[in-house]
Amino acid sequence: MTGEHVNPIPNILTLVRLIAGIVMFVLLAGAVGGIPFLNVTSEMLYALQRWGVYIFIIAALTDLFDGVLARKLHAESHWGAILDPIADKILVCGTILGLFCINTGNPLFALPAAFILFREFAVSALREAAAARHVKVPVSFLGKIKTTVQLVALGVLLFAESWAAFNLPPENSDLVFSVGFILIWIAAGISVWTGFAYFVAARKDL
Repeated sequence: MTGEHVNPIPNILTLVRLIAGIVMFVLLAGAVGGIPFLNVTSEMLYALQRWGVYIFIIAALTDLFDGVLARKLHAESHWGAILDPIADKILVCGTILGLFCINTGNPLFALPAAFILFREFAVSALREAAAARHVKVPVSFLGKIKTTVQLVALGVLLFAESWAAFNLPPENSDLVFSVGFILIWIAAGISVWTGFAYFVAARKDL
């Protein structure tokens, strides 16, 4: 459904997610001194990390509600279809880059994160090439599940990396990290599989 009478709420939520992904990354980068001329104290570092987690949670929730509302309100639009995957990719990529900023150097995160990033860039290039030939590459159901698993995995890891900022018992952080690393590998596997499936499906039409 398109036109000026489409309910704007779903698209507003999508726009919030897009902006939130950028703001969250800036906060995480700022926490480790990535903002020029900002003197980061230990107290400010923890505050920036906490707000990064809060904004991530808000952004991730919009991913759940904007699609549901668009269907319930019959407010699907071409603009929403374009904006939604862009917002998802900015949030996912921004969180990965933010985790690299505040990560203590655990190599277990690097490989699955790279698989996710490579997949996102490759599928974006595929969609652009397909659009130039007027070929649509619709989002599959597994592709939607992929985004959800990615956000859950990244959220757990972001929370684990910000453990001290919430003044939580340090002995419990290892368990949260372990859960996060298992989830991020699952997310990477689903990401690679769906990316391969998109290329196979698009190859028949291109």
